[in-house]
Amino acid sequence: MITQKIAIAGCSGRMGRILLEAVAQAPDLQLAAALERTGSPYLNKDAGELIGAGCGISITSDYATALKNCDQLIDFTRPEGTLAHLAVCREAGVKMIIGTTGFSASEKAQLKAASQDIAIVFAPNMSVGVNVTFKLLEIAAKVLNEGYDIEIIEAHHRHKVDAPSGTALRMGEVIAETLEKDLNKVAIYGREGTTGERNPETIGFSTIRGGDIVGDHTALFAGIGERIEISHKASSRMTFAMGALRAVRFLADKPNGLFDMQDVLKLR
Repeated sequence: MITQKIAIAGCSGRMGRILLEAVAQAPDLQLAAALERTGSPYLNKDAGELIGAGCGISITSDYATALKNCDQLIDFTRPEGTLAHLAVCREAGVKMIIGTTGFSASEKAQLKAASQDIAIVFAPNMSVGVNVTFKLLEIAAKVLNEGYDIEIIEAHHRHKVDAPSGTALRMGEVIAETLEKDLNKVAIYGREGTTGERNPETIGFSTIRGGDIVGDHTALFAGIGERIEISHKASSRMTFAMGALRAVRFLADKPNGLFDMQDVLKLR
């Protein structure tokens, strides 16, 4: 069994702790670095204490040094942090699993450029179920391509800072691409006041933020006399962590390239 040495960015956060737990339980993976931002109160503490069991890996903000002993970095942080980590990984030859959302088009281009040198799995949602949902949306859009209004509704916890979610945007992209449309030209992100009748060419987005909702996503195809709803609801962040570990194993023999979870799960 080949052991992959794993680094986790933002290890003290909600997702970071789940990733620590998932890696600790995986017999073919080894935690090699636990990383946090400069000034974090968790620096120099044992990362295992975050999940109730010491592991001997001290949390550090020195990415360049820590990553020298790693095969892959799992990063579910923020765009600015991920791009800084990307530069270090590219220099060190460390592969990346990126679940960060909120990237601009130019920032995504930076990921693409880096993938010439290192292997990257970049997906707005690492959940296996969500990625099966993307495939179902592709099938639905091919059939429901006339006479159906398309709306995407998403809900997340009160701490989420970007909207719509990366997953909701990807749902819209999958549908738009299938319908041979440009999402940037047909997306409607808010309605207020006298908006007039709905343009059937558009794809609407609605965002809900509150409480501790892990992540709910629904694509609604509303026709005359019927509605089709394709939904995914996450009840635990562990589903994202387990998908990330599948991505780690997928990249083990990849020298470079930019992949997503559709590649990982062989859903192309």
